[in-house]
Amino acid sequence: MTSIEIPYSIAAALPSLSVFDITNDVQNALASSEQESGLALLSPRGERAFVRVNERESGIFEDFEALLARLVPGDQSEREMLLGLLLGPRGEQVPFTSRRLRLGEWQRVFLLSFDGGYEVGWRLTSIGGEQTERRPRA
Repeated sequence: MTSIEIPYSIAAALPSLSVFDITNDVQNALASSEQESGLALLSPRGERAFVRVNERESGIFEDFEALLARLVPGDQSEREMLLGLLLGPRGEQVPFTSRRLRLGEWQRVFLLSFDGGYEVGWRLTSIGGEQTERRPRA
């Protein structure tokens, strides 16, 4: 099997939501780290941004934006605060081994921004640990 690296990409640019696929950037940061395995803590830089792990399907971001618009209309005062409450934690935790993210086959890491993507970024904090494998008892 041959693998290729997809460059940093804009996954969706919608009226109130920008989505960036940062999977490869996170993977590159892990590959150059000193930790072999552990937990990657991914957090956004920016008050109106979130990091999420999800499958990259066509139409998912338009559906997501439509859902958020139904739950919290765009003209709602304090919309960003209400969206933050709905979306839960702003970051994600992803395990890694051999300096590689352990994502599902179609999963990607996304940076979602409600401020048009301006001045948005992300942070990676890796927590190392020894990997142990266990088998179920018969």
